[in-house]
Amino acid sequence: MSKAGFVIALLLMIAAGFGVYQWQQTLGHNQTNKATMPAQVDLGLATSFIFDTPRALAPFELSDQYGNRFTNQDLQNKWSLFFIGFTSCPDVCPTTLNKLAAAYPDLQAISDQIQIVFVSADPQRDTQTKRLDYINFFNRDFKAITTEHSGLFPFSRDLGFAYAMVGDGDNYQVDHSASYVLVSPQGEKIAVFKAKPKPGETPQILNEELIADFNKIVSHFS
Repeated sequence: MSKAGFVIALLLMIAAGFGVYQWQQTLGHNQTNKATMPAQVDLGLATSFIFDTPRALAPFELSDQYGNRFTNQDLQNKWSLFFIGFTSCPDVCPTTLNKLAAAYPDLQAISDQIQIVFVSADPQRDTQTKRLDYINFFNRDFKAITTEHSGLFPFSRDLGFAYAMVGDGDNYQVDHSASYVLVSPQGEKIAVFKAKPKPGETPQILNEELIADFNKIVSHFS
């Protein structure tokens, strides 16, 4: 064999050996991950899913409709169901609050430690007084919280919500998420409820599915 041929053969052998090593390392890594990953539990949820790893929310401070501070401490020992919107919303928000007000007694029957929290994405117009009047129209037990955008944006993003101002002047609208997010009594984001789109219909979270899923989630984590 020529010297050049020997060098080429040697390089091919090294490359092959390295390839086998990489394959063994990858295989071992995957097997380790499979051994350490928790098994997924199928709860038969209709309109929601549970996050693989519950995660505590970053420290936050907002104000409720009474001017009281609303912080991570207010999540302890309660199931907190969040959704985001604004009081000038023409359709989605009042419809959502009506539905949640109707579902509230059934949710309370599952856990009397549940709180419904409306996050206003319009702190400029949604003053404390406006939020108080607005939320009381639907249910006086509900919370209506907000803060300046500098704190509101990271808090909303941490929950998994998005919002954006649309239009100019005082009559701007706010595009926002329409899902619900459930936070556990340990203050951890644990599940999200999303509407199922249907052809020719406005996507919506059905109360019967919300209640059934909430019951399964609470029972599973209790």
